[in-house]
Amino acid sequence: MTTATNAHAILLTGAGGGIGRACALALAARGFHVYAGVRTPTPDLDATGITQLTLDVTDSASVAEAAEQVAKYQDGQRLHALINNAGVLVQGPTELVPIPEWHRQFEVNVHGPVRVIQTFLPLLREGGGRIVNISAASARVAFPFLGPIGASKAALESYSESLRVELAPWRIPVSVVQLGAMRTEIFAKSAAAAEAALAQADPRTAGLYDRQLTAFERAAAGQRYAPVDVAVSAITRAVEARKPKAFYVAGSDARLAVLLSRLPARLRDRVFQRALGLSGIALTATATA
Repeated sequence: MTTATNAHAILLTGAGGGIGRACALALAARGFHVYAGVRTPTPDLDATGITQLTLDVTDSASVAEAAEQVAKYQDGQRLHALINNAGVLVQGPTELVPIPEWHRQFEVNVHGPVRVIQTFLPLLREGGGRIVNISAASARVAFPFLGPIGASKAALESYSESLRVELAPWRIPVSVVQLGAMRTEIFAKSAAAAEAALAQADPRTAGLYDRQLTAFERAAAGQRYAPVDVAVSAITRAVEARKPKAFYVAGSDARLAVLLSRLPARLRDRVFQRALGLSGIALTATATA
């Protein structure tokens, strides 16, 4: 781990696992100095070109302290890029997802990037750095039972579009990288949290969704996950491009989501119902004891 001043420095949030860890190592190998924001330091990131920073995107004091450290290490040098990668995935039927879980979804995926951008903008403005916000295919096409994650990523993308115009006078590009399903631990964590929430719900209300959730889980079991390298490649392009694009898409399912988003809403709904095995499920209108 080094902390030398570097004109090609990057702040990466959510670097402790999955896409973040792979991205930090890949960018460091390409000659960037990566300030890797982690909630808990990990030996997996002890590598040349990486400085780990304790950074919780939901805590303003933590973000401010991280910014002070980066400014000190950079000693007047600009920050080349800020990558907002930290995120969580909350899933489940709207009726059964506890409100605190909705708050957590938006606090990490939306308020977190805003908090980090507000704090690190002075370092980016020093020399026309860039911002890369990591989104998901669910922002483009909202999947049933993935309402919380889809809504948070759609909000992040809308914010990114606004920010891109706001920061144009300083020539600070803002890119969104829309990821499909990647082979990381986030899906297992999300499923476990959803099961825990379901166990705490009123069993009569939860029972209304038994057939739908069984069909959804069966369809999800057949989901093909792209290797993390697919995400890393797209993020790297956004970081290295001389003229970054507004949007990058990574993964075949993310590209499919772009196509589905162009379908009329009712047709798109029917496509989802068939693909997820939800067509023809007979449901009761009220819960039974």
